[in-house]
Amino acid sequence: MRERAEAILRRLAGDHAKLREDQWRAIEALVAGRRRVLCVQRTGWGKSAVYFVATALLREDATAGPTVIVSPLLALMRNQVEAAARAGIDARTINSANLDEWDQITDEIRAGAVDVLLISPERLNNPDFRDSVLPRLAATTGLLVVDEAHCVSDWGHDFRPDYRRLRTFLAGLPERTPVLATTATANARVTADVADQLGDALVLRGPLDRDSLRLAVLDLGTPAHRLAWLADHLDRLPGSGIIYTLTVAAAGETAEFLRSRGYAVASYTGQSDDADRRSAEQDLLDNKVKALVATSALGMGFDKPDLGFVVHLGAPPSPIAYYQQVGRAGRAVEQAEVLLLPGPEDAAIWRYFASLAFPPEDQVRTVLAALSTDRPLSTPALEPIVDLRRTRLELMLKVLDVDGAVRRVRGGWLATGDPWTYDAGRLRRVAEARTAEQQSMREYTATGECRMEFLRRRLDDPGAVPCGRCDNCTGPRFDAEVSAPALAAAQAFLGRAGVEVPPKKLWPTGLEQVGVALRGKIPPGEQAASGRAVGRLSDLGWGSRLRAVAGPDAPDAPLPADVAGAVVEVLKTWARGDDRWPARPAGIVAIGSRRHPELVRGVAEHIATVGRLPLLGVLPPAGEGGGARGNSAQRVRALHGGFAPPDDLAARLATLDGPVLLVDDLVDSGWTMTMAARQLRLAGAPLVLPLALAVSG
Repeated sequence: MRERAEAILRRLAGDHAKLREDQWRAIEALVAGRRRVLCVQRTGWGKSAVYFVATALLREDATAGPTVIVSPLLALMRNQVEAAARAGIDARTINSANLDEWDQITDEIRAGAVDVLLISPERLNNPDFRDSVLPRLAATTGLLVVDEAHCVSDWGHDFRPDYRRLRTFLAGLPERTPVLATTATANARVTADVADQLGDALVLRGPLDRDSLRLAVLDLGTPAHRLAWLADHLDRLPGSGIIYTLTVAAAGETAEFLRSRGYAVASYTGQSDDADRRSAEQDLLDNKVKALVATSALGMGFDKPDLGFVVHLGAPPSPIAYYQQVGRAGRAVEQAEVLLLPGPEDAAIWRYFASLAFPPEDQVRTVLAALSTDRPLSTPALEPIVDLRRTRLELMLKVLDVDGAVRRVRGGWLATGDPWTYDAGRLRRVAEARTAEQQSMREYTATGECRMEFLRRRLDDPGAVPCGRCDNCTGPRFDAEVSAPALAAAQAFLGRAGVEVPPKKLWPTGLEQVGVALRGKIPPGEQAASGRAVGRLSDLGWGSRLRAVAGPDAPDAPLPADVAGAVVEVLKTWARGDDRWPARPAGIVAIGSRRHPELVRGVAEHIATVGRLPLLGVLPPAGEGGGARGNSAQRVRALHGGFAPPDDLAARLATLDGPVLLVDDLVDSGWTMTMAARQLRLAGAPLVLPLALAVSG
């Protein structure tokens, strides 16, 4: 059997490929022993070879069913389908991007024509798939593969609740169906958790050193210095690579700046269209671009063996996540450069993502009570009931589903009625683990010891020793110097002020449930026009400055001179650009702010002075409750009936012959501007132009 396995491997990886001992142990355990195996092995070790070789061997038996691979990302699925074809294995995938092929693929599976089926963990709980495809699939599966298995554990850096549904899949497998779980990024706690969920698993854990990676950290101070450094040094980095950013906005800005400096780069984020992501992946594989500027949407599994470098603009929140991402580089090259360019703003971004964690018990109980009926409720229908944004509500529902408290059905969700306990202790321990990981990432950037050894120790690799390759072992290979022209260009680029604030045109669904008689389209006569802000809180350029002035935690203070200047520049551009305002404002109204009253009034007064416009008045504050980070329905409920203009302001609005400039500090959900503009329009304002210092996104 080993000879046959070696022959299959050569088809997959080339004439000189040979199985590593742990690869063979895993294959033998799966094919001959029909066991469950957990492989914790470094990136590039060849985990995919294990399941493709095992698949080919199992499929030699005409009675063996297809291998089912649960894989987390479309990019990873596409790589795996192509790799399978090289080994003569017929692979298909069922995912959100190929809905029109589902029926054909299902027929091929029934006919025995498919060797490998790749599905996302989310697919396991799609009602149609779960009820009509999954039972038969589980009953005929020849091998189950759980790729990126650290996602199974909520101790892991990239926990995905849908992975926990694998317990149901495992329970439906025929006796002695082999199961393989693979990951490169699991510390001892995550490894034990995953092994426990597999049950009686053979754990094969190898050393995590990557002898091609040369790790380094450069402290460059400001975002402008980091962009300038890239502009000066990107062509010195070997081959093509990935530049990771922490936010979608940063990915777009970085790609735009590097293109302006003559580099062929593309951006890649979770908000990109699937076709654009496919095109960007292929351009990188074909070396048509120097780099993809990507968020963690490209974090797991993307396979380009000759990737020459990985650069991080901003540090991920844990050493384990960092190791996962840098593992994309250097699989089939002798040396790959791995550079981290941290920034002081990283911690604020970590805090924001940490704020999206599992909700408190009272909100969970509210949802369970709402679902304890005979009629399922969709996620939009639940939003008015609980003050959670869509993504956080969906995460909570997935966890409750995995825990057996709710079930996804056609039309939404239903409570099962099974007992459920809010595990506050475990949630607290997970949060503490996340905080410790963030501190470890700070320590990584500052350490004077071997960086690879540091990462391996954080992954509980017992063989961790100095690598002899990183900047601390051999001395820095890159300095922090940037050229004056590149720095000037970066400062000018990041110093640009102005982002669009698009108007709301539809009311949130379900407002009737919370006593607000609004639905459907917002009438044109009650809408705001397109607005403007100086920048986003997540911007590389204005982001840190705006967080300090107008962010949720910023103290109230007078309008700083530099921000005042940026406001004027935004107004100048808005007045003269291709997408200029419909007419010059005839007056200014400030939104009464509980958080930053002095700041908002200062903005309004400054514009009034510079623009020689009348300051018509201040709207009274509105929105007790319904926090800005809540969902749209709750935000509208909290604001409804507020912002009524005082009589003197209403009288001035009725006489205006031009738009009102409506001023606020921060646009988060967008409903404050929308509801305030509606009140102004109802009071007689012919048009409302929103202007804010910052947008939260």
